[in-house]
Amino acid sequence: MVKEKMAKVMVDGVEYSYPQGTPYRTIAADFQQRFPHDILLVNRDGKLCELHKPLDRDCSLNMITAQDIPGIQTYERSAVFLMLKAFYDVAGRENVERICVAYSLSRALFIRVQGNFVLDQALLDRVEVRMRELSAQALPIEKRSISTDDAIALFQREGLFHKAELLSFRINSHVNVYSLDGFVDYFYGYMVPDTGYIRCFGLELFENGFVLRLPTRADPARLGDFRPARKVFRELYESNLRAEALNISNVADLNTAVSRGNATPVILTYEAMMEKKIGDIAAAIASLRDVRFVMIAGPSSSGKTTFSHRLSTQLRACGLRPHAIATDNYFRNREDTPRDENGQYDFEGLGAMDVEQFNTDMVRLLNGETVELPTYNFKKGVREYNGNFLTLGEGDVLVIEGIHCLNDQFTYALPRESKYKIYISCLTTLNIDDHNRIPSTDARLLRRIERDARTRGYSAQATIKMWPSVRRGEENNIFPFQDSADVIFNSALIYETALLKPYVQPLLFGVPRDSEEYIEAKRLLKFLNYFLPIPADNIPKTSLMREFIGGGCYHA
Repeated sequence: MVKEKMAKVMVDGVEYSYPQGTPYRTIAADFQQRFPHDILLVNRDGKLCELHKPLDRDCSLNMITAQDIPGIQTYERSAVFLMLKAFYDVAGRENVERICVAYSLSRALFIRVQGNFVLDQALLDRVEVRMRELSAQALPIEKRSISTDDAIALFQREGLFHKAELLSFRINSHVNVYSLDGFVDYFYGYMVPDTGYIRCFGLELFENGFVLRLPTRADPARLGDFRPARKVFRELYESNLRAEALNISNVADLNTAVSRGNATPVILTYEAMMEKKIGDIAAAIASLRDVRFVMIAGPSSSGKTTFSHRLSTQLRACGLRPHAIATDNYFRNREDTPRDENGQYDFEGLGAMDVEQFNTDMVRLLNGETVELPTYNFKKGVREYNGNFLTLGEGDVLVIEGIHCLNDQFTYALPRESKYKIYISCLTTLNIDDHNRIPSTDARLLRRIERDARTRGYSAQATIKMWPSVRRGEENNIFPFQDSADVIFNSALIYETALLKPYVQPLLFGVPRDSEEYIEAKRLLKFLNYFLPIPADNIPKTSLMREFIGGGCYHA
């Protein structure tokens, strides 16, 4: 009788023994009672593994639920797969021309569809019922490796040409595909083992498409609130139309343009579109005679600094005299800065700003007085006055950049008509393919990794480690006010990930395998593999991307 070969498994510092070949799902079930939500993946010595995988070695395991970033990403991806299968079942595969998972919108995914059917809530209700039927059956989501050539032929037969074209740029000889009750698709990332894990979702008609509502990390058992920022949505939608007008709506389209030597026209076209938008904003400001304060806010790595410079240039072209003010100069002295729940200085909250002094100075300027503006000494942690005097005359406007610029509590003393508020963010609409979206946060993280390395000497590991804290600050202090802006400026450039690839890729390879940040670094490396690189040679010196890769004509 052959003795069963055993493997040692460490979980939370305790050693257990399991037969080799045991699925991770079986092991996860032994620890499920310790977690309030379903275990969706396991982290095996720094490598994410799906639950259908068999145990094949001694290892340490950490359980991943939807309260972990890889877990909620897996849940979202699996819910999309379930929705696609249900939509095809209800509408009829032959009637569906295209289903495009476009972008994230207020704890939901906005989805556009085309085909021989009427998109209404009644249809969506039927699709949702079908999703729940499939979920109740706990049907397996199967993963298998097939040759890349076979995958291309498969997706061409299924009419999923965006996937076939994407895979035509893959160097690997094999790819992994997922199947659910006869429906086959290709996804970037991991899946849950069966449909029974996907229980929290909702479908709702929205604008000219619909949204797939999903839970949040904070409460994976409940749908997140759906409160869409309408202005942001319109900007995303218009950006999407602009990209499609140039025949670039996904990575395969971009790769095709690059491979045919057409990268430069793409670059110059998008730069021209961005410059026109900035010029239009400047013209709108110039037409409003009462505006004296241009307030600019946006999340990290949106390109606020370069945008401010370019807007100032356009304002001068409109006959105005812009003066830049950074709200960072109105930080409270370090000793007066409030602390967070961990006892650390809270530099993100409004309490870190000397709101009273800012409003006093701005009102005096508005009244025609001469004001000495402060400069914040970050090394000493104090505000200093170094003779920087300013008086606003006819045609003078202040271009003010800062995290709280859209929050009226920060500018409470200024008349509304004196303020023109601009929200800037990198709202990417370029997706891997119709079923695999690229989160805007990924685009901003890649920007920040390169800029931090170039200007601050930070490693990619350090940037990835601080990113969750940065995101929390944005959620609290920026996103709630985005729809109060007079205009939304989308700083995303459709070519930027291809441009950043040769800069960021080596930095990500430097993240140690035994670090907590390695999983995220590996995910980003896989993501970058989809792109053909674009050299920086033809990127204009005024480009917003120069803020991140260097070589620009602005001090950014």
